[in-house]
Amino acid sequence: MKEIQFTWVLVLWLAAASARRLDHDSRLVRGALPARQLNGYFLWKSRRPKRALLPADEPDDSPTPSGGDSADLPTCLLCVCLSKSVYCEEVNPDMTTVPPLPKETAYLYARFNKIKKISKKDFSDTVTLKRIDLTGNLISEIDDGAFSKLTLLEELSLAENRLVKLPTLPTKLTSFNANNNFLKTKGVKANTFKKLTKLATLYLADNQLEAVPYVPETVRILHLQNNNITDVNQNTFCRSNDTYYLRPSLSEVRMEGNPVVLSKYPDSFTCMKVLPVGRYR
Repeated sequence: MKEIQFTWVLVLWLAAASARRLDHDSRLVRGALPARQLNGYFLWKSRRPKRALLPADEPDDSPTPSGGDSADLPTCLLCVCLSKSVYCEEVNPDMTTVPPLPKETAYLYARFNKIKKISKKDFSDTVTLKRIDLTGNLISEIDDGAFSKLTLLEELSLAENRLVKLPTLPTKLTSFNANNNFLKTKGVKANTFKKLTKLATLYLADNQLEAVPYVPETVRILHLQNNNITDVNQNTFCRSNDTYYLRPSLSEVRMEGNPVVLSKYPDSFTCMKVLPVGRYR
């Protein structure tokens, strides 16, 4: 009999304890938890203040992840951040500026967005970048010092944009791609590629160049097809004052789709182990 009474007492005690816990949890849900703790849990994503709206005709160089309603969202909510890589491809809503990046980002892929300009501030705090791919944007302007702090940058793609001139480029680049832009010879400074002593691939196809720019001796692949190049000379690839000069590293030169008739300049390719691909008659 005593065992039965003890069992009933134990059951009633457990039921009362369970009821107290349920009541405590319901008070937490209704807001009994201090507001600062709730904020710490729920609002950590929105610590960055929203940008003030600017008139449509006033330029804004401040870095933001994108236009529209996403301006107050951290980059890694708009993009995919994996280790030291950031992927911001075809972001929705439209990304119109380079997003603020985690400080140790090494690889940025921001292809097929609507970025219009690259300012000096965009990469000033991300000196660890080794690769930037901005293919397929609307970039028509790049501040001349936009890449000046990127001493580790090896690969840069600005293909399929609206550039009419090139900025100063990092000296350690091994690959540069500016295919499908609106580049003319006057928009490419004489020393743009001269200091790039490690450059191996140079892509400038589908532009409006009237002449071949200076090509560093380290370049292996050169694409200049579909431009407005009208002639070449003995100093374009070789050296007119040095008949023994050779360029064995230059293994691919594409110049088809240009007005120049390459057969008119046979002495311009004597230092090369291959002839350029292009029009010969």
